[in-house]
Amino acid sequence: MKAPTAKKRRSPRPQKAASEPVQSKTPAAKRRGYTEQQKSEKLKLIATQVTGGNTLKDAIKSAGISEQTYYHWKGAAKPVEQKDTKSTKPLPAGDELADLVKLEEENQRLRKLLAEKLRAENAELRKRLGLD
Repeated sequence: MKAPTAKKRRSPRPQKAASEPVQSKTPAAKRRGYTEQQKSEKLKLIATQVTGGNTLKDAIKSAGISEQTYYHWKGAAKPVEQKDTKSTKPLPAGDELADLVKLEEENQRLRKLLAEKLRAENAELRKRLGLD
């Protein structure tokens, strides 16, 4: 049996001289601040262009903002719109409420049926494998 040999050690790499930071070839986009009115106008412009047949990506580009900015603005504007629609939305009518109750009852019945089938299938598989 061979005696363990020591690992070879490398000498440390020579340090590179500190150089100037590399300038990117494309200049970074200038950051702008938009007012809420400008944001809503741009969102409406994008929406009209999309309904007019343009792709969302092209509409966003023509508005002069990034996709990330568009989705950020859209998400920030949505909660305000939802609050308005909730206050004006009427309560469900009696027929709709009755339909909802029927659907919930059917959902519960189907869940119980599925659970029974799964229990029976599991019992059958255990019996076949001899686990019972």
